[in-house]
Amino acid sequence: MKRHGNLWNKIIDMDNLKLAFNKATKGKKRRDEIKQIIDNQDYYLNKLQTMLIDGKFHTSNYSTRIIHEPKERVIYILPFFPDRIVHHAIMNVLEPIFESLFIDDSYSCRANKGPHKGSIKCMKYVTKYKWCLKCDISKFYPTIDHELLKIFLERKIKDKRVLHLLFDIIDSIEGNVNIPIGNYISQWFGNLYMNQLDMYIKHHLMIKPYIRYCDDFTIFSNDKAELLLFKDLIENFIKNKLHQKFSKCDIFKTTRGVDFLGYRHFSNGKILVRKSTTKRLKRHVAEIPYLLKNGYITTIQAKSKLASVIGCISHANSHNLYNKLNIDTVRRYIEFYEQETDS
Repeated sequence: MKRHGNLWNKIIDMDNLKLAFNKATKGKKRRDEIKQIIDNQDYYLNKLQTMLIDGKFHTSNYSTRIIHEPKERVIYILPFFPDRIVHHAIMNVLEPIFESLFIDDSYSCRANKGPHKGSIKCMKYVTKYKWCLKCDISKFYPTIDHELLKIFLERKIKDKRVLHLLFDIIDSIEGNVNIPIGNYISQWFGNLYMNQLDMYIKHHLMIKPYIRYCDDFTIFSNDKAELLLFKDLIENFIKNKLHQKFSKCDIFKTTRGVDFLGYRHFSNGKILVRKSTTKRLKRHVAEIPYLLKNGYITTIQAKSKLASVIGCISHANSHNLYNKLNIDTVRRYIEFYEQETDS
């Protein structure tokens, strides 16, 4: 297996740091704490480059918040400077290396992938196979083993300064497990970790009808007994090789519908938005007029939120849902509000 070196100079190169800066500021330029850094970009980037060269960069202290959608999770938040810029600078260089490892059936946090394309592949299998094995891993990110992740990184990277930087980020959380949800680089760590399972499933078990999105995955077959065998083998693998366990693992007929990636896929070709997703979308649409009226969002942000909802449901058979969410009513409200504020 090829190991990559000579990466450090690419990461600390000023052009790469500027690219990382632009990526890190995307969609956040209105925030006061970031405006100051944007106005003094050259100063901060030179300071960051010096910190990296002198070995004085260390991951900052986290602040945390709890979210409840789609389930309760602790989100870890790092400062924009220097941490978020550093994470992007690292991945600008490492992304092609990681991508060369990943299989085509991995759809999470990758360019030209995502839930919609994963859903299309899922529907293809749902209409072709009688049985589905659907599993997800219990508390995936909080149970990622630091030492195992370091081993997986060392298999592909031999540049010691880059490894030191990566290990500093990994060890920024106390204990031997947990990769912080909220770090940009964590989603890449998660994919690299689960790539070990992908390799086992595709190259050892030789399973073709397989789809993974983060820690959720599905396998299809016309033979239930085959899926029962796969279930046991995979459960042993994630326990012994990844030090994790299933939270759910179910075998069922595809005629029941496969709930995956936010949609319910049926063997007759019909796709519906998941019920829990529908409730969340309804709440998001309903709150737009209030947020707009009270100045919490701009008309541009309101249009973006509505477009996001439309994009989500347009992938499904959603004519009735579109009307149920009152999308046209909210769109007219946004347009009226925009006209009133412009006049």
